[in-house]
Amino acid sequence: MQTYIALLRGINVGGHKKMPMAELRELLSKSGFENVKTYIQSGNVTFQSLKTDTIVLEESVKSLILGGFGFEVPVLVRTNQQLKTIFNNCPFADEKKTESYFVLLSDNPPKKNIDEVSEKTYPDDTYVIIKDCIYLHCTKGYGRSKFNLNYFERKLNVNATARNYKTMVKLLSLSDI
Repeated sequence: MQTYIALLRGINVGGHKKMPMAELRELLSKSGFENVKTYIQSGNVTFQSLKTDTIVLEESVKSLILGGFGFEVPVLVRTNQQLKTIFNNCPFADEKKTESYFVLLSDNPPKKNIDEVSEKTYPDDTYVIIKDCIYLHCTKGYGRSKFNLNYFERKLNVNATARNYKTMVKLLSLSDI
């Protein structure tokens, strides 16, 4: 049985798309997922499944959320190994890495889109796009960054969700079954 990490975008933020994690765990467990665990309220779920296609798992989780909570949520599913690879591929030095954000993308964006996005820079924000992840370091903090998920999604034509270093470390430990 494979271990997966589901990353939900935009739940329990500012009173929108409220989703109690206990209810989400119950919903996924009753639907055949095993060893379902959640981490904090922002949509981080680890689980096990016999299914091996992450796209099928993403669609299953989306459908379950729509049926159980009544709204659509972008969902990215990665294996523990995929998340480890993303984490380990961070190009920043350790002191910068611990303050970085990992913007996970639904697909590898086309090179022409990456080239176009790369033209825009700001002095306090550094980012590197490697395959399906944007490694983002914001000197003044993510909340003050000139970049946001909507910008990257629109320009790269992908869905995206961001996690900080501490969350990535915790998700890797929770999914290391």
